[in-house]
Amino acid sequence: MIDQDTPSTPPPPSRRGTLLIVDDEEGPRQSLRAIFKDDYNLLLASDGPSAIELMQKHRVDVAVLDIRMAGMSGVDVLERIKYIDSSIEAVMMTAFETTETIRKALRLRACDYLNKPFEVADMRAAVAKAMQRRSFDTEITTNTEKLQALLKELQDQKIEGQMAQTRGDIYASIIHDINGPLTVISGFLQLLNHRIGKSATLGPEDVDFVKDRLRTMTRQVTNCIEISRRYLGFLRKQPVEVARVGVNQLLIDLGHLLRLHPSLQNNQFEIQPLAADIGVKMNGTDLIQMLLNLAVNGFQASAQPHRVDITGEVLPTPLDLTQFKDGPGTRMLNVENFQNTTPLVRLSVRDTGPGIPLEVLPKIFQVYFTTKDARQGTGLGLNIVQRMVQEGGGALQVISQPGAGTTFNVFLPGTPLAS
Repeated sequence: MIDQDTPSTPPPPSRRGTLLIVDDEEGPRQSLRAIFKDDYNLLLASDGPSAIELMQKHRVDVAVLDIRMAGMSGVDVLERIKYIDSSIEAVMMTAFETTETIRKALRLRACDYLNKPFEVADMRAAVAKAMQRRSFDTEITTNTEKLQALLKELQDQKIEGQMAQTRGDIYASIIHDINGPLTVISGFLQLLNHRIGKSATLGPEDVDFVKDRLRTMTRQVTNCIEISRRYLGFLRKQPVEVARVGVNQLLIDLGHLLRLHPSLQNNQFEIQPLAADIGVKMNGTDLIQMLLNLAVNGFQASAQPHRVDITGEVLPTPLDLTQFKDGPGTRMLNVENFQNTTPLVRLSVRDTGPGIPLEVLPKIFQVYFTTKDARQGTGLGLNIVQRMVQEGGGALQVISQPGAGTTFNVFLPGTPLAS
């Protein structure tokens, strides 16, 4: 049987707690009602099923349970209502105290245990203590939920900001990387216009000249498409297919890019290919862009004419990484993810510029960090190099001393070319 001093619908928010009284004897139920009617919202039940039904309909703070009841004992009721609300507090009462009932009540985290007949002061104190524990628990839970909601909101904002920043970085990287191939295409178009623009007929040499430049332009158009696909695939979290191309062919393409690059100016460069060609386990377009960024960085090292050399070497043995420690003028990146297995390809880009100041060296791979003016640098080139080396399972070493130039060594896992 259910008896209650509240409406059948859940009560509106109130500062008064809700007390559930469960006893199969009418006398104790009414006594408890008389004691607490002015202090709490009351729900009364004469058996376990009625108490569980009330718990399912109302938010109960504290339950006063008689242990010995017909059908379901008070301990059984406590176990069931704990499933409904694990934080509910309970005061147990019985006229027949046993060690087993005490043990079960404690296992279910009952707040207090009173013998019948109880003293009114003891019952008031027990319920007040239970209400206080419930209030503390509710406050802690509410604050925890608010904190978790706040942390989630902050995390969502952080992720959204990171995604926006990542998209912005990628779009900037696309523009940065496509600029090289587009420069070659533009330069070759000017050469073609100059060579054949005023000619009524084309001789054999002119035809060969046009064919050679068109082949180069076609490769650069393909590079632009590859660059776009690579970055868009990253945005869409799609795997990028690795096209294994001989390093020497890529160095030839790199030479075409550098000869027409505006950063070349009055500088000199030389590319020394591998003695025996080999492939690397990374996208060919990525390798060209990586070397192009390093070479352009070398060209821009000084306003005075200087030299940039690009060389390649196949290493027959793994690196002894204990010899590659960071120090003044030296940094080694991506050692932890480096696929240090043979064959290894080392590609070096060395300039004879003034070197990198020791206080600047730790910052050069940070995105958007640059010591150049806006017309020369965006601060993306070396950051892109670092990312590509990491994605290719390689390692990157920079050695620089003021007045002695700078060398970037890129170590990449090699792979035999298909015959």
